[in-house]
Amino acid sequence: MITTVTLNTAIDKLYIVHSLLPYEVMRVNEVNNTAGGKGLNVSRVAALAGEQVIATGFTGGYNGQLFESLITQPNITTSFTKIQGETRCCINIRDTATNHSTEFLEPGCSVSESELEQFTKDYIKAIENADVVTISGSKPKGVPTDFYKRLIALAKDNGKHVILDTSGQTLKEAIKAKPTMIKPNTDEIRQLLDVDIHSREELIDAAQRLHNSGIAIVVVSLGKDGALIVCKEGVYQGITPDIPVVNTVGCGDSMVAGFAVGLSRKYTMEETIRFAMAVSTANALTMETGSFRQEDLDWLLTQVEVKKYNK
Repeated sequence: MITTVTLNTAIDKLYIVHSLLPYEVMRVNEVNNTAGGKGLNVSRVAALAGEQVIATGFTGGYNGQLFESLITQPNITTSFTKIQGETRCCINIRDTATNHSTEFLEPGCSVSESELEQFTKDYIKAIENADVVTISGSKPKGVPTDFYKRLIALAKDNGKHVILDTSGQTLKEAIKAKPTMIKPNTDEIRQLLDVDIHSREELIDAAQRLHNSGIAIVVVSLGKDGALIVCKEGVYQGITPDIPVVNTVGCGDSMVAGFAVGLSRKYTMEETIRFAMAVSTANALTMETGSFRQEDLDWLLTQVEVKKYNK
């Protein structure tokens, strides 16, 4: 079982327009509402892969009710902590004339100390039977910088694997609790370690430093070149085939879901990397965020290369 944490939930509204013109009245051709947030993408992909998932976080107000009603996928159980504020909306306007998008991201409402305490109680129950806990995305106002660190410590104290996918000061503080896995990009590694990185060798050395600090798995995205993984088994590169990309949004979250599934099922590291890379690439073949078609995944599992470095 996998428990996902999405503190800064949102209703993602996709507006399809023919041509986006500033300062004009725009008529929307199509609207699609989705329960959004990085952790919800992880939830959907892990559930599609056949895992039982408990989705946690904060929801509030009428938007919170709509948000939860949008989670209808089998294998996902919701366990959201209710707050006084209103769940935010994030709007993506897709211009079909140019195929470009414009996004408006609401900041989200503040969370009180009592709501944080209630979430902590709910979280302890939600991770009780989990093998893996994923913590994804930004935090709402009112949530202290060290809150992810606390959640990681609680999960580890209960013998759970923890995957952390966040950024900035929140990431810097949270890694002090030594999650099982982190997924920083190259810029985030530079900031975490205060080092310059100009080559693949330097990137491996930096990821190795993070691994040696007590983080079991360090995954660094390499874009079209796949991902670099440093772990106790060695240094790997997951290499994906060249495909006609439809939508890259949610690919990173899909990769997190793939690693969570691999850890939950006790796959070998090479099997886990192959599965995570395949499911991430499969997400890029669909317009829907945090989704994949089983036939795409089956094919990609035969195409992903897992290369092990001698270092």
